[in-house]
This record gives sequence, C-alpha cells and structure tokens, in this order.
Amino acid sequence: MTEATTQAHGGTEEVSSAPGAGRKLVITCGGTGGHFYPGLSVARRHRENGGEVLLLLSGVNAAAQRATAESFGIPAIALPAMPSPGRLHPVRWWRFGSGLIRGMLQAGRELRQFSPDAALGMGSFASVPVLAAAYRRKIPIFLHDGNARIGRANRWLSRAARFLGTAFPAVNADRAHCPVACTGMPLRPELLRAGRHDKGAAIEQLNARFGSHFSGDLPTLLIFGGSQGAATLNRNFPAALRQLGDADVQVIHLAGPTKLEEVQKAYTGVPFQVLALGSCEEMALLYSAADLVIARSGGSTAAEIALFGKPAVLIPYPYAAEGHQWDNARCLVAAGAAEAVNNADCTVSRAVALIGSFLDNPEEWREKGHRALTLARPHATDALLERIFQR
Repeated sequence: MTEATTQAHGGTEEVSSAPGAGRKLVITCGGTGGHFYPGLSVARRHRENGGEVLLLLSGVNAAAQRATAESFGIPAIALPAMPSPGRLHPVRWWRFGSGLIRGMLQAGRELRQFSPDAALGMGSFASVPVLAAAYRRKIPIFLHDGNARIGRANRWLSRAARFLGTAFPAVNADRAHCPVACTGMPLRPELLRAGRHDKGAAIEQLNARFGSHFSGDLPTLLIFGGSQGAATLNRNFPAALRQLGDADVQVIHLAGPTKLEEVQKAYTGVPFQVLALGSCEEMALLYSAADLVIARSGGSTAAEIALFGKPAVLIPYPYAAEGHQWDNARCLVAAGAAEAVNNADCTVSRAVALIGSFLDNPEEWREKGHRALTLARPHATDALLERIFQR
C-alpha cells in the first residue's frame, strides 16, 4: 500500500510522498460511462495525492460528463466528437479521420498549455486524438481497459504506450504491444468509502431512505441492467417472480430512468416487497442489502460485485464489442462466484430456475459471494497511478 493510501485510511504520512504528487496528468475518456467514470475516479485520486489533472473528453456525452467532472472540482474540456472507424465503411472512415484531425488539433493546444508529465487513456476510440497528440509531443502514454478483453482501440494504441492496466486478467494480453498487468477497476470513491454494510443495517437505512418495508431476515434480490436498464431483465424477472408465487423474497429493481413505469406495472399486485427505482446513486447501500445480484456484466458492475462479495447471475449484453461482457462474466464464473446466462436463453422459465436455485440453496450461493471477494481490488486506482508515476 502506498503512503498516500495509508493516509486515506487514517495514517499520518504526508500526501506529498504519494505517487504523482506535484505531477501533471491528462486523462482522456468519454463515450459511455464505463470509460468516463473510471477516468474520473483516477482524476479525483490523483488530485487528492497532490497532483494536477485535466480531463479531455470526447463523445456524444462529453458536455454532460464535463459538468459531472466539474461538480467534483476536476477541470475538463469537451473535444470534437470522435466516432469509431467501424469496419471497411468509407463514410465512417471519413468521419473517423475528420474527427481525429479536429480532435488532435484541439488536444494539441490543450496539451501545450497544460504541459502534462503523462497521458492516460481509458479506452475506446474517443481517446485516440488526445493520445495521438501526446505521442507527437513525446508525452509518456499509459492505458487502462475496463474489461477482461483489451479492446480494439487500446490494442492499437498500445504500440505507443509504456503500460496497459486492465480491470481483470486479460484474455488477450498477447495482442497488446506494451507491458500489461491487471491493476483492477478504478471505482468511484463513494463506493470505496462506504464499503460493505451489515445487511440488517443496510435494510434499515434502505427503509428509512425510500420508505420501503423490507425485512432483514428475508432473501433480497438486486436486479439492474446498467444505466439505461435492460429489456430482458425488466421483462423476464418480474414475470418469473410472479410464477414463484408466495416465495419468501424481496426485490430491489433498478429499471433505468425511462423504464420505471413499465417495471412498476410488472410488479403490480405481487405478494412480496418490491422497491423499483429508475436509478440510484447509493449503490453501496443496495449491494449491502442484497443477497443475490442479477445484472449485466460490464466492467464496473463485475468489479463492484467482487468488491461487495455478492453472488451473481450475469446476463452479458449481447451487443458488447467483441463480446467483452462475456469475458468479464467468465472471470467471475471461473472463480465460482457467479452463474452466466446467454441473453437469448434468459427466458422466464430459466429465470424461475435460477431464482429457485438461489432460494433452495442459500448456503451454496452465499459461498459464491465469498469467492467473489477474492477478485476484489479496492486499491486499483492507486495501483494504476503507481505504474504511471513510478519513482
């Protein structure tokens, strides 16, 4: 553990001894939250360590992400949109080239003004203009991939990088052109600070916060499909729970902001307690209250499941690039921490069987949660910063 980490957990070391103290780091991320939020977590930690940081963002969500970063006091700049090149499509390649040139020009100006000691790319083609501009200025380049499969953009960029950290052991590390190591997923500081609660205490807080009437003695399911929800989970698991009739169970279901009404209707009249929400910022509370997580297997979700030591049923998003959510799911399955089901096979009857297995074999599933803990990397952000600013 670094001296900076010791201080964050009640030690007395000076923050100036932390890796990167007094150094400047530019972080490029964008596109989905799966790239942005880990980048923001690294930025916040680097600033806590006494360093200076600048976020350079690209993608359709760049303006909103900039506002989010600035709400935490992190300076951020939105660059021109950077589309993926696609595969052998002239129009997409033209848009990619146009975005690359415009992004490199603006990124070059920002890099000249900020003069960073290192540049960190968090994956996706949104990071290409900044890292290309950094390469031209001979700024050391580092990469992070939030999945068990190193993505196309990072594989290409690794030719210019000094190091690539991954959230999970990479299944295709041999495809990278720089040193690769599993540093873990940089998770939101709020999750790390909150940590795991006792289930009973979490249920009490849940009831106080949302006006629910959950019992600390009943098995609790946490169902969610990512920031926008997931149709398969929203449709089939409420139907499965109806078929289970009077099963002693209670459910927390995050439907996605635009899907809440239909999920609430799906649970109308059920004989068990349900808390249906569009989304929730207090995920540490929900994880702590849950006995089983049913979810997609994006990198952050898989890392959070491990952090909180929860057994899981994972339904990988079928359209994830190169099937990388399956690689994340297999990591947990191989550790004996989860069951994984193909999206097309996740029918109502299969959902009934999975929930029934959990209810009939609680000790077996509880052991899966203990195994999930073996994959947790709570110091992932520090590990990545140490690689960047090795003394």
